[in-house]
Amino acid sequence: MTMKNNVFFTLKLSALLTLLCSMGTLDIEAQNKPNVVYILVDDLGYGDLGCYGATKVKTPNIDKLANEGKMFTDAHSASAVCTPSRYALLTGQYPIRGNNGKGIWGPASVPSELLINTEQITIADVFKNSGYNTAALGKWHLGFKKGKNDWQEPLSPGPNDLGFDYYYGVPLVNSAPPYVYVENTHVVGGDAKDPLVFVGKGKDKEVTPITPIPPEASQRTVNMFKGAVKAHKLYNDYTVGQVLAGKAVDWITEKTTNNKKNPFFLYFATTHIHHPFTPGTNFQGKSDAELYGDFIQELDWMVGQVTSTLEQQGVADNTLIILTSDNGAMLNLGGRNAVKAGHKINGDLLGFKFGVWEGGHRIPFIAKWPGKIKPGTVSDQLICNVDMLATFMAITGQDPNSLDNSDSINVLPAFIDNPSEPIRNELLLAPYKATHLSLRKEKWMYIPAKGSGGFHGSKPNHHAWGGAPAVNFVGGKNSEMENGKLKETAQVAQLYNLEKDKYQTTNVYSQFPEVVKEMEAILDTYRPKK
Repeated sequence: MTMKNNVFFTLKLSALLTLLCSMGTLDIEAQNKPNVVYILVDDLGYGDLGCYGATKVKTPNIDKLANEGKMFTDAHSASAVCTPSRYALLTGQYPIRGNNGKGIWGPASVPSELLINTEQITIADVFKNSGYNTAALGKWHLGFKKGKNDWQEPLSPGPNDLGFDYYYGVPLVNSAPPYVYVENTHVVGGDAKDPLVFVGKGKDKEVTPITPIPPEASQRTVNMFKGAVKAHKLYNDYTVGQVLAGKAVDWITEKTTNNKKNPFFLYFATTHIHHPFTPGTNFQGKSDAELYGDFIQELDWMVGQVTSTLEQQGVADNTLIILTSDNGAMLNLGGRNAVKAGHKINGDLLGFKFGVWEGGHRIPFIAKWPGKIKPGTVSDQLICNVDMLATFMAITGQDPNSLDNSDSINVLPAFIDNPSEPIRNELLLAPYKATHLSLRKEKWMYIPAKGSGGFHGSKPNHHAWGGAPAVNFVGGKNSEMENGKLKETAQVAQLYNLEKDKYQTTNVYSQFPEVVKEMEAILDTYRPKK
């Protein structure tokens, strides 16, 4: 029996003993476990949905989820970057603990190995341990295989080794090769006579052609693979949303038709609304926020496909649906065009994806659970995606306190009730740059350096805008900036009172030295030791 199986047995026995001791016999409701659908959107900003204040896009299906469930106003991703954020979600650990304690800071590269140890407990393992069918659909971006990934099949270890019965999706992201689908451990449409071969950059004449897209769709990395012609033809940027939504519908339908005895967990990680912005034909030109807004509206349709399938299959009343994002919105070309059209991608929050200001990691978070979560409610509890591991353990009758070396906190009370006291008082928040690893403690946000620690582009030809120039572009205000630049008098670090200043307009670092001292001491306990 492996270490992971030993842990499974211990957790299962612990949960059983807890229930027996507290109830005398197993509660009937404990046996009727809810299905769980976790929809993780890519780069969805705090201002990108109607229910969070957007007026230039229409999101009726997502707004309905909010009306029938609970919206969170102080939810965060543990990182403002896609790969480390997903690491935190799946493992219940801050991404600084990954990579043997060196931390995971940036997006996984094309040849990246699997970044999660297969012996680690994941959210999928939690559900498997409780008798669930499990699937991961969509964007993966956490690597495959051990050591350097040469992309030779089978692509293992991967999602199937982390508790997911089934995987189908985009192996990295829609802006980076390989531009193919992967199903479990194999390339969809793969051919042993025409294998997928990684050739690297600068081999434009060798690589397999991919879907042409216009410049206004925003950046997409050139292909770095040759071969697998059929597999590449199956991947069309303009139909990815349709393909992934269809897979979600098919999987839910199959599990609720042929596997009625077992509940299910679906991790649906969309490539929307990450660049390039390539909405399907039916959605092009339909929003008031350029291609960026069209992509959001296609995302909303995808969500509607999932929710309507749950209803049609008669399982909606016993399903917890969570919709959230991996990080804040990015001010790329598509985002800038949307801003010019009057759309506030991160609302009035300061900053963007990759940076540690609130716009980089404060995210939409909606939870609907009929009969458990009161409809039309709003919570200001501080929660994080790293908390899902412990929360899912609680939902499935397992003991979150049995976890070792976990940063995950059970926030189920914030879902089903309205606690008067904070469930989480402290939160570690990571941007792209390790120098800006920051700490949230109650009302205070401490950043131990100048700037955001993220992107810093400012020219029309730059793909990734960030920092003071980006804040200036959207009309934001901050006491350390002037005319799109940091002032020469900018303080060495930043402290914000989010209770009074949610939008981080005023750095009060010099006014509260004792708070800074306390925050710095706590933060130092998290930093990697040299």
